[in-house]
Amino acid sequence: MEEGSGNGSDVEGRRARPRLRPNTGSIWFKIRDLERATNGFSQKNFIGRGGFGIVYKGVLSDGTTVAVKRVLESDFQGDAEFRNEIEIISNLKHRNLVPLRGCCVIDGESQRLLVYDYMPNGNLEDHLFPAAGKEPLSWPQRKNIIMDVAKGLAYLHYGVKPAIFHRDIKGTNILLDGDMRARVADFGLAKQSQEGVSHLTTRVAGTHGYLAPEYALYGQLTEKSDVYSFGVVVLEIMCGRKALDMSSSGSAHGFLITDWAWSLVKAGKLEQALDPSLLRGGGGEDSSTSNPKAIMERFVLVGILCAHVMVALRPSISDALKMLEGDIEVPPVPDRPLPLSHPSFSTNSHAFSISPALSGPQLYSNDMLR
Repeated sequence: MEEGSGNGSDVEGRRARPRLRPNTGSIWFKIRDLERATNGFSQKNFIGRGGFGIVYKGVLSDGTTVAVKRVLESDFQGDAEFRNEIEIISNLKHRNLVPLRGCCVIDGESQRLLVYDYMPNGNLEDHLFPAAGKEPLSWPQRKNIIMDVAKGLAYLHYGVKPAIFHRDIKGTNILLDGDMRARVADFGLAKQSQEGVSHLTTRVAGTHGYLAPEYALYGQLTEKSDVYSFGVVVLEIMCGRKALDMSSSGSAHGFLITDWAWSLVKAGKLEQALDPSLLRGGGGEDSSTSNPKAIMERFVLVGILCAHVMVALRPSISDALKMLEGDIEVPPVPDRPLPLSHPSFSTNSHAFSISPALSGPQLYSNDMLR
């Protein structure tokens, strides 16, 4: 591991390029050290594909195990995303965020690499939907992961100034350390707020199934956009089902976990939303509590509230955390318009209209954005 000015890491860049090296105090690695650490970016060291790049496991000269992300050109502005990730993550210090150790830029070769602490248990999605024969996550593990992600998001929204909106909360961007504790990763899409004012953007970025509807449809980005994505992840963890499944049998429009879970709760069948393995597995370390199933159900309700289609009816991430911890009561799950996937919806620039033959409220864009 070396800090230095070799291989173009100190250069200002060509006249058209902004300065690549922010004043963050991060370590600037030399490419030869990262090549040595990853066995020349060997396929044997390949971990997976992350946002905007391919990730390799590496061992530095001092024996430290790291994850090296080789940023690739994409439909997004690669250099801009790279600089954004460095500048944001270098200054973040929280136990539920993946730490950035440093980076490497090879000027003239378009090589950009990010070096993170290695998370030995991979990402959440791999554990939520494991290969045959692998044990599902226990209730204590799921509970801890949800709380960890909530605390990481609360730090991003309230622990730093200006606040940071992650914009891509999902299972593959939640990594698990050696103790199966969760850390939020991949800040390539993160955006810093302007004194809490919501953003309007024409460049919506994120992942289908996790995107808040007001952001996906109208480009309105607030802290509640992350809360929506968090709610979807909570439902995935508690229900053991994927956020979006276009191949789901029995539905011409696919399966949306937010619609499915809300419908079960409204029908008084909340227990049916829980992953069956949770009910089989008992309470684990929570078995001393009076009713661990009641806590599981509370977590489902919080997920549904966070993933409500209307912004004003979602809690802040700090209130969601208090609900999860049992410090404040979970309010009744409010009604919502017919699911956005319902075949009776047709869209125009002002409203989602519902067939008069069906009962239910009409969802106007102004209502959604309030």
